[in-house]
Amino acid sequence: MADEKRFQTFEEFWPYYVKEHAKKSTRILHFVGTTAAMSCVAGAIVFRKPLLLLAAPILGYGPAWFSHFVIEKNRPATFTYPAWSLRADLVMWRKMVMGEMDAEVARVLAAEEPARAAESVGAPQPAAN
Repeated sequence: MADEKRFQTFEEFWPYYVKEHAKKSTRILHFVGTTAAMSCVAGAIVFRKPLLLLAAPILGYGPAWFSHFVIEKNRPATFTYPAWSLRADLVMWRKMVMGEMDAEVARVLAAEEPARAAESVGAPQPAAN
């Protein structure tokens, strides 16, 4: 974790979050989990059933963490950045509802390519035989 970049703002964190959710199936499972969690919170309020609040994190994080460990094969951002991760989950949920998230992933990944190419310019090249 010492080598991991520490983000100072949500705007810095967002591209990292998007890259960690590059696969559509991961985003779908996050959408399902976030929707279930928000439904539990709403149900707790509307029906005055506070026990529904206990189900919210289980139903929300269960599908999300499954997607990270099984599909993306990475570590959930929640472990390191819990508040920004929750905010990003809600931003991603809204972008999915609006039909904007696939384009956002493409934008972030495209912006990453020039940076990755610039890093590799300074890297040692394999010797030609």
